[in-house]
Amino acid sequence: MDNDVSAGSTTTIAGRLALGITLLAFGLGTTGVIDGVATSDAMSLAHYVGGVALFLVGLLALRDGAFGVGYVALGALWFTWAVSGHGSANAAGLFLLLFALVALTLTLAGGDTLGQATHGLLFLAMLVLGVAAFADSSALTKVGGWIAVVSGAVAWYAATAALAHWPTALPGRAAGRGVTATG
Repeated sequence: MDNDVSAGSTTTIAGRLALGITLLAFGLGTTGVIDGVATSDAMSLAHYVGGVALFLVGLLALRDGAFGVGYVALGALWFTWAVSGHGSANAAGLFLLLFALVALTLTLAGGDTLGQATHGLLFLAMLVLGVAAFADSSALTKVGGWIAVVSGAVAWYAATAALAHWPTALPGRAAGRGVTATG
């Protein structure tokens, strides 16, 4: 395994922790896997950690020239999600699809593998949850919740790996050492 460990900036680590915890709470609430815990129970966390903390981390990251735009955008979206009444199912579906577009932009913006995986899974979770809201499908809602949980776990791992100096690169082949065909 490649032991290349990127320490990451303080703002990146704080942002990933905030996003990871928010996604874990939101996802677990959405799946309904814990008796008596629903999505609404994650709203306070989404408001303060996902909204306010991510937005502030984003502003600090902008000052440092780091990946602040993503944290500012995600913070604003989580804050809005937490304080909105969500309106109709179609309004919630539209919001989730717009949230998915922001996550897709962050995925395509590049960055390290764990960051792209986090944002890619966040995109998929919001896409599935948006479609679930339009279709009024509890099964799709649970699938979207589980994808959010995985995204949160990846974000948490990325932050923890940077702090603990764990590997963050996937194992790969060295350049020029691929499989050759024998003829």
